[in-house]
Amino acid sequence: MNWLGKIPFWLKTLIAFALGITVALFWGKDALPFLNPIGDTFIRAIKMLVAPLVFFTIAASIARLGHGEEGTGGRALKLGAQTIIWFMITSAIAVSVGLAIGIYFQPGAGLAGLPLVVEAHDPIPGPVEVITGIVPSNIFKSFADGKILSIVFFAILVGAALGALGQKTKALSDLVEQGSQVMFKLTRWIIQLTPIGVFGLIGSVVASYGLEALKPLIPYIGLIYLGCLVEIFIVYPTLLKLHGLRVTGFYKGIFTAQQTAFFTCSSIGTLPVSLAVATENLKLPKSYAGFALPLGANMKMDGCGAIYPAISSIFIANYFHIVLTPQHYLLIALASILGSLATAGVPGVATVMLTVTLSTAGLPLEGLAILAAIDRILDMMRTATNVTSQILVPTLVARENGMIEKDSPLLTKPPAAVSAAEI
Repeated sequence: MNWLGKIPFWLKTLIAFALGITVALFWGKDALPFLNPIGDTFIRAIKMLVAPLVFFTIAASIARLGHGEEGTGGRALKLGAQTIIWFMITSAIAVSVGLAIGIYFQPGAGLAGLPLVVEAHDPIPGPVEVITGIVPSNIFKSFADGKILSIVFFAILVGAALGALGQKTKALSDLVEQGSQVMFKLTRWIIQLTPIGVFGLIGSVVASYGLEALKPLIPYIGLIYLGCLVEIFIVYPTLLKLHGLRVTGFYKGIFTAQQTAFFTCSSIGTLPVSLAVATENLKLPKSYAGFALPLGANMKMDGCGAIYPAISSIFIANYFHIVLTPQHYLLIALASILGSLATAGVPGVATVMLTVTLSTAGLPLEGLAILAAIDRILDMMRTATNVTSQILVPTLVARENGMIEKDSPLLTKPPAAVSAAEI
């Protein structure tokens, strides 16, 4: 069975996709008792990871800033704070782009024939309830009830406290970091089951309604790509220009990282390349890039954690004929902005973050089934967007603090173009 491990993940998913369709076309609705439990179990396994993944990832990332691991001491905290602020700003912009595209194009409106059953969903709280509800009265109850925003808030406080105490709580910080690594490992294990989940999910779709069920998703896929392209080619260049940086120098320098991200669908897998292009091509200081980029690989997901949940939430709401209110949009925005800071940079975790957003906004989770079947197509562009933003933010912070080397292509046009392939 060693040969099985040599098959690329994307190919396994593609094969499972084809097998699910084949089984569904051959047996039709008779296959549903077999296919439905497979897809349902996969979704339940993903939901199982959400709360602990969010807590450990955020708490560990923030705690790292307080221990002076890069020898910068108090300056590391300052740079870390600036970095996180820019994470939040750019995530807010990404969510706004996603919501604007979703509101304008209304994906999912008028669709019929998808195997999704409307179930009762929780009433939507008002803005005051949303804001006050972020602060938990019982954090253990928040974990049990899956109140993600409360968990995010608590994780930020824990991480900040660990960072402020520094070496006094190094052991506890190490424990939280180990918890984060455990959740990464569990996530990777679950994500490895994606082909099995896709087999059940796409099989259920086709068995119920045939291949025609997938055709309505083509416009939706196009909108996800549109949102990511707007970020990469309009929003990010604007931010670079406002900071007096050369747009062409930035994109030439990071192209290798973008390519790697697109084909691996993993921010963490791309991290070595991201660090190389940031320090060697863009000339960012290693002392800062060394903690900002790993932080971003865990906390900065404009594609997976912002654009994708925003557009997908509107798609699912429209499909279920749920009229979105300002309260819905507020919840989607809050969950996407805060949730994007807790998205682990491994393949497929965008599904987890969509679960977070849907749960927070009280929208049906059944929409995950059809979207999971085409997730690989979406994940390539989402990850390329993620990695671009993960390098962009440290670049902006480095510029604000005068930390970019004078010979950087971000500042001046080099005599010869720097090739990322030479790294």
